Amino acid sequence: MKKENNNSKSTALIILCVIILILAVIGVSYAAIFYSKMGEKVNRVTTGTMTMSYSENTNGINITNVNPMSDDVGRSLNDENQYFDFTVSASMSGNVIINYTITAIKEADSTLPNNAVKVYLTSLNNGRETQVLAPTKISDLQVASSSNIGVPDGQFILFNSNFNKTESRGYRLRMWVASDYVLPNVSQTYKLRVNVYGNTEV
Repeated sequence: MKKENNNSKSTALIILCVIILILAVIGVSYAAIFYSKMGEKVNRVTTGTMTMSYSENTNGINITNVNPMSDDVGRSLNDENQYFDFTVSASMSGNVIINYTITAIKEADSTLPNNAVKVYLTSLNNGRETQVLAPTKISDLQVASSSNIGVPDGQFILFNSNFNKTESRGYRLRMWVASDYVLPNVSQTYKLRVNVYGNTEV
């Protein structure tokens, strides 16, 4: 009789364990399906395009045999060959933001050192200029690294901004020899090329 009771208890215990195991499996499966459904997301691809345009023959500015000058004089340089005008334009499609970076890169045949040259960047709006980069020596500019998305390493960063709608923005770059630089008795030059890099943010 005791044997039968023990067998019955063992059988009941086994059945109970099987039921608990089945319920656990069903519960885990349900949870997995539920969270999978909760995590589903419809991705809609939205795009934007960005361009840089300029009227000069090249995308940059050169100085050769220029005497050092103060920031006040440099900021007011107005002859056509003393500044570089360019436009950054964005065409938006959908709900997207385009982050962009204006950079500069020194040409290999430049002979002036980076600490001898200053740059000054303004935005243009109906003929009115607004400073976006104060007069700064090239050597003091931030240099792009792998942390700057989409910008090649080693380029000098002039300005960061973004677009959230279709529009065009004009900029003017001036460059001159810093007032504290002592010119040697040889011809010296500095050539800077301007680039714009962008990436989208949905």
